[in-house]
Amino acid sequence: MHTSQPPVVLVVEDEPFILLDVAESISEAGFKVIEAFNADRALQIIEQGQKVDAIFTDINMPGDIDGLGLATVVRARWPEIGVVITSGKVRDVTGLPAEAVFLEKPYLPESVVYAIHDTLRTP
Repeated sequence: MHTSQPPVVLVVEDEPFILLDVAESISEAGFKVIEAFNADRALQIIEQGQKVDAIFTDINMPGDIDGLGLATVVRARWPEIGVVITSGKVRDVTGLPAEAVFLEKPYLPESVVYAIHDTLRTP
């Protein structure tokens, strides 16, 4: 008997407490969660062949690229991956990739889950 696997969400956040909190909320909603502390690590995870259905990424974080750069690369190379971007510092996001969802911090955990569901419905 084949059981379908839950969608995999890659959570990219450099603040440990926020990462833990949002990962827990997403996991409780029935998703499998993979955590990355920056965009560079997130790209490594995807490039290594890990199945990812959606990413939830903060914009501002250390590393070679920020969350917006990560979202742009993911949208270009893996268009099937849903993209949700968040920030507490950036209010007016220019250059948001097509069909990406933006959530302003602070956000409610259910808002994150709804946004992820929305990106998974997009072809």
